[in-house]
Amino acid sequence: MVDLDLQTPTAFDPFAEAKDDPAGAGSKDYVHIRVQQRNGRKCLTTVQGLKKEFSYDRILKDLKKEFCCNGTVVQDKEVGKVIQLQGDQRKNVSNFLVQAGIVKKDQIKIHGF
Repeated sequence: MVDLDLQTPTAFDPFAEAKDDPAGAGSKDYVHIRVQQRNGRKCLTTVQGLKKEFSYDRILKDLKKEFCCNGTVVQDKEVGKVIQLQGDQRKNVSNFLVQAGIVKKDQIKIHGF
């Protein structure tokens, strides 16, 4: 009988590099911009994940003035401070944050319908 040198396939873990690297794929901080449906055609735009060293009140003031809408800053137990704006302002807010230099374009996640 001939002796065959067989190699058994081993399990490949595609996330092994990310587990070894502390600054891996899951550690990137994103700014999440979402839209929430209220009643009828009304909706809210929420912005969460901004760094804590920014003044949320000044950002809100500039957003309200720029887009002619009302808004508020809400304290959430799980995610911290959240900016809420009236209307669907997702693209406007993302462009504003990038142009103001608050975040980079690849750090923004836009959610919604």
